[in-house]
Amino acid sequence: MGSAMRTAGRGGEGQKYALTSDEDDADFWGFAREAEGLFTPLPHDEGARRVRLMGCLPQGGLLKSLGHVGSRRATAGNAWFDLIDGDGATMGSYFVGEVTVIGVEPSARGAGLVDLTLTLWCENALAGAEPVWELLRTGHLNRTGMWHELAPEDRHAWLSVALWSWDYHRRGRPDAPAGEVFTLDGRHIVDEDSFYCAIGEAVNGPGGYFGWNLDALEDCLRGGWGATTPFALHWDSSAESRTRLAARVPTADGDASLFDLLVKIMADRNVSVTLR
Repeated sequence: MGSAMRTAGRGGEGQKYALTSDEDDADFWGFAREAEGLFTPLPHDEGARRVRLMGCLPQGGLLKSLGHVGSRRATAGNAWFDLIDGDGATMGSYFVGEVTVIGVEPSARGAGLVDLTLTLWCENALAGAEPVWELLRTGHLNRTGMWHELAPEDRHAWLSVALWSWDYHRRGRPDAPAGEVFTLDGRHIVDEDSFYCAIGEAVNGPGGYFGWNLDALEDCLRGGWGATTPFALHWDSSAESRTRLAARVPTADGDASLFDLLVKIMADRNVSVTLR
């Protein structure tokens, strides 16, 4: 469901991103202060990106590709694109493919630094995720309900950050023990994504993750994602949630409303759901 947290090491002041070869963890490609375009899919292909790395000191395989702009050797290969907090710790990582340098120029962000223009492929860096990463990086993802006013597509991006930052967010904390009671606030549950935002927050606090589709919810209920079954879930404003989660979902026995299916999945995994 997610990837293990990578450790890029400490960058210089203001460094927010780092690149490391996917083929060799020792082949570090350098830090960058900004990465414009990483979260902006190109119109012709959702996975295609044109990224401008600013304030970059290229190393390793990325450095080797700089002298070959315009040729096949300008392709550095596949890499891990790490997002770094203010202390230099890696918050999460995206796999990026076919990283190719198409432009290089001196950077205004520091002596000896360059701004690189790259093309690459990345299906997991969703539009709308960048401001959520920034909240996490600056320590401001610290209040419940911060997702309430997001547009539907931005709620999905919120969930993606919750998933890809899971190890960082957890910081070694064990799962809550069996028998825990969690309270699910149903007032802002208006669709499937908002349910996952709400249950992630109920179990794991602000910005927390506890699934982002039905299969992922089942995986979380097996343990290792913040809670240990059996546990109790008190679903407040459940009548409102039932009305809003009325969409029919195919099942092995025909179909069911999304609300009923969510309750059944949890009950089948030893969660005692109390509708309030």
